[in-house]
Amino acid sequence: IAKGNHSQVSEFILLGLTDNPKLQVILFGVFLGIYLVSVMGNLGLIVLIQISPQLHTPMYFFLSHLAFIDFSFTSSVTPNTLVHFLCDIKSITFYGCAIQVCCFITFVVCELYLLAIMAYDWYVAICSPLLYVTLMPRKLCYRIIASTYVYGFAVGLGQTVATFRLSFCGSNMVNHFYCDDVPLVALACSDTHIKELMLLIIAGFNTLCSLLNVMISYVFILFAVLRIHSAEGRQKAFSTCASHLTSITIFYGTIIFMYVLHNSRHSLNTDKFASEFYVVVIPMLNPLIYSLRNQEVKNALKRIREKLCLAIK
Repeated sequence: IAKGNHSQVSEFILLGLTDNPKLQVILFGVFLGIYLVSVMGNLGLIVLIQISPQLHTPMYFFLSHLAFIDFSFTSSVTPNTLVHFLCDIKSITFYGCAIQVCCFITFVVCELYLLAIMAYDWYVAICSPLLYVTLMPRKLCYRIIASTYVYGFAVGLGQTVATFRLSFCGSNMVNHFYCDDVPLVALACSDTHIKELMLLIIAGFNTLCSLLNVMISYVFILFAVLRIHSAEGRQKAFSTCASHLTSITIFYGTIIFMYVLHNSRHSLNTDKFASEFYVVVIPMLNPLIYSLRNQEVKNALKRIREKLCLAIK
């Protein structure tokens, strides 16, 4: 790729979050702790859903894939970031950077649409509980998930090819802690107008389409919840929706700020710190939001714990 573009860049240098050695050690501990919690939380949730028959429903099927995407999402960036905290020169190869960009965009797009799918799934579960199994059969769930992954990969690959077809013949210093489209495009010495337009249109389309699906689903959910006569039932429904909406607000808000509004006055340094939320924090929060406040998941954990205690005895 480098030769075809007449590029003189064979690797990129990531500037990271800070050049303060003491702060880098502190950030290494923080990032490592968050990453371990994220990995254990997401993989643990996947295993729990797989071994618990009572959780074999469309809702938890989608939740297990959200956990997988979160795990893959943060794992495409965080391990490399942890290594760089301990290195003087934070380099990444040209091809390694391209792979990271492709994986990163793929999982971002997949999470956008999966959050929208989950909102629709909850709409069906709340508004048509008696027809839920009929309206969300297993085959349909598999097709939805497969199409999400295929589309996410197609977007990731297309954006990556468009970025790395640019010529990088000047500085190779990326003002970020991972390879991301916006700071990479800023380094290009060829015309970036088409790539910037692609980034704005595709990111805007995916964000707004998925967000519109979420908003419409929640409008119907709100009407359905208000029709519930039991105060306890309404409170439970609102509590579940509040957790989901919190996750959605953080994720969509950061994506819109980073990519849809990337031509505004905020700097790459602002982008760099804002991206910590959806790269590191959100993959850790999602298992907590969707499991620790979920009674069915708590009951499944309790049953497994009881079985383990009996097996040990």
